Amino acid sequence: MGIVAQDAIKQFQALIDEVDEPLQNTFRNMHQGYPTETLMRFLKARDWNVAKARKMLVDCLNWRIQNEIDKMLAKPIIPTDLYSAVRDSQLIGLSGYSREGLPVFAIGVGLSTLDKASDHYYVQSHIQINEYRDRVVLPSATKKYGRYIGTCVKVLDMTGLKLSALSQIKLLTTISTIDDLNYPEKTDTYYIVNAPYIFSSCWKVVKPLLQERTRRKVQVLQGCGSDELLKIMDYASLPHFCRREGSRSSQNSGNGTINNCFLLDHAFHQQVYNYIKQQASNLESVAPIKQGSFHVDMPTPDPEGTKIAKTIESEFHKLEDQNRLSNSLNGVSINGD
Repeated sequence: MGIVAQDAIKQFQALIDEVDEPLQNTFRNMHQGYPTETLMRFLKARDWNVAKARKMLVDCLNWRIQNEIDKMLAKPIIPTDLYSAVRDSQLIGLSGYSREGLPVFAIGVGLSTLDKASDHYYVQSHIQINEYRDRVVLPSATKKYGRYIGTCVKVLDMTGLKLSALSQIKLLTTISTIDDLNYPEKTDTYYIVNAPYIFSSCWKVVKPLLQERTRRKVQVLQGCGSDELLKIMDYASLPHFCRREGSRSSQNSGNGTINNCFLLDHAFHQQVYNYIKQQASNLESVAPIKQGSFHVDMPTPDPEGTKIAKTIESEFHKLEDQNRLSNSLNGVSINGD
């Protein structure tokens, strides 16, 4: 670490030491014993500008207090049928670990419909996965590998991506904004696999809009991506949609359902479910658990995020128009024959 970085961290730490006790408490819960590494994440997210990093972190701590994020893992999505519906339509799972010990999160972007519950449930579910990652998965990996592990790898499956995904851009932008503002620099690399033409077309126009720091993290792989991914992880940690025999579908693997990390009965989701259930029972003696989603303040996307969302929307509409024109011409051709 350079002298400039060390000075920035010292300045930042001094400023955070001055905040009120409630903010200190949620900061301790957030950094999980690694305050310096946490400060570095916020500094990186603000290009090492201490004043901007301080504002970002204080805003994040206030957001955590106002929305009771520290209690998020004690707020189950109930009833069970609703939780199951959320899991079936918001495809995410932990498929394993890289050889460096980074958790590998698989995300079924193309086949996630996000239409079985209100937006608040999907936001709640997403934050719970984030919190479980930060409070349970990463500390466990740190202990297992004997060194600090504070980031993960994400493999995004674009199988099934359609123009209808346009209807979910607002929700996806909200979730992305929550991550950008409150969980910065938690992903080491994003690997895009099984990318159809619709993604490739959008990526060409979106890529230049991303910050250089973000662009460097995104790698679009050929096909199901197994050849490249096997350079950083063992076969057992490959998401099921990256295995050649099961690469055609995010939800159905040629190896059967045992390797499908999206399913509710997968070990990861059972662990998350049981953990939340246990935390909830600990709180239930104080106050009964209420049915209903845990509403979180929806952040306003920053100008950059809004621009990207509008660009994607515009690109989708262009593709939609091209498809209509193509179908219309095909119809004329058929009738002409």
